[in-house]
Amino acid sequence: MGVKVPRRPDYTFKFNSKLGRHGWLRLTPAYSVKLVEQLMGEVSPSSIVLDPFSGTATTGLVAAEKGASAHCFDINPFLVWFGRAKCGVYSEADIANLKAGVGEALEGIQEVLGADNWVPSIYNISRWWCPQTLKILAAFRRTLAQIFGEPGAGGVSEVAWVVFCRLAIETSAAAFNHVSMSFQEDVKTFELRQIKALCLEVITSVSKSAEGVLEGESLVYFADSKGKVGVEGVEYSHVITSPPYPNRVSYIRELRPYMYWTKFLKEAREAGEMDWGAIGGTWGVATSRLKDWNPTAEELPATVELTVAGVRETEGANAALMANYVWKYLHDMHLHVKNLRGSLAKGARLSYIVGNSSFYGAQVRTERLLEDSLKKCGFVNVESAVVRKRNSKKELFEYCVNATWEGFK
Repeated sequence: MGVKVPRRPDYTFKFNSKLGRHGWLRLTPAYSVKLVEQLMGEVSPSSIVLDPFSGTATTGLVAAEKGASAHCFDINPFLVWFGRAKCGVYSEADIANLKAGVGEALEGIQEVLGADNWVPSIYNISRWWCPQTLKILAAFRRTLAQIFGEPGAGGVSEVAWVVFCRLAIETSAAAFNHVSMSFQEDVKTFELRQIKALCLEVITSVSKSAEGVLEGESLVYFADSKGKVGVEGVEYSHVITSPPYPNRVSYIRELRPYMYWTKFLKEAREAGEMDWGAIGGTWGVATSRLKDWNPTAEELPATVELTVAGVRETEGANAALMANYVWKYLHDMHLHVKNLRGSLAKGARLSYIVGNSSFYGAQVRTERLLEDSLKKCGFVNVESAVVRKRNSKKELFEYCVNATWEGFK
């Protein structure tokens, strides 16, 4: 690429951290609010935006903040839950009840601190929290559930669990210094008074942003984007989304502490099963199944075969496995594009933020391969433009792929 492309940190998740609800929980692959706002520029308030890879519901929340509407879909039940909480409408009374309930739960910790409270079955949990901190978190979880019910009860109670997730991650040894999560060398010990003080800081910040009025409406649904996504009877005029990239980064890995504490995950095998159903991630059983994976009778663009062969022919130790990974990713993305057509209005505009990859030196030009799938499925005005240089290998970039749907021919 001849022209030097800037890294643009304002086009990454880092830009979101201090933007109200957008900063409630950190997820590295989340794309920037600023970028979504730019893509949303041509969307009229009467339009309904479709996001088939909702993630942390950035697209949905931006649409609601701008007075538009959005229907968002994700295959991860935790992200569906979180997206609904993030895009919820909360009254002054709701916020007052939230603050009072969290305060009551904090005061109740001492009473149950000595009990045999439930803790999640996270592998090597001592790597995350020291025994004392874990004991306090478990007691707080118990008192919080007594007041607000378990996650999924609806209403402002969901925000209370967002507060708990924030508290759990901020008292952990998790480090977020690069594209995915790692661990600090030392697991810090927290006293009860410190956890109470930290929780009060979190509830103040979260409740303040939850008070904000949303002019539009964003609804989040559970769905597999490889199939048809959309609400029956609705034709969407805009698709604004960012699917997973073919880089083996698993959303599940980074979400595990939240998902275990909220009981969306109960054991490690479930994480692999979720990754196997998603596009792009590999974890546990999802990786082991790649060896025997075969595509459906789907006719893919010729460039897919060339790309897969390029990975397979490298000298990488796991070249055959990674070739199958790339094949499955591109196969699933093509299925998504094909099935998306039935949800679109004539003239619908699509904007996909995607990233390319490299396996043992073999390039996976995701933006061009997505362009090829879109063209093969009948989309027109297909083009892409580089968005930013990613903070990793020199050949990795982020792109915006645009297309128009003019209907079946």
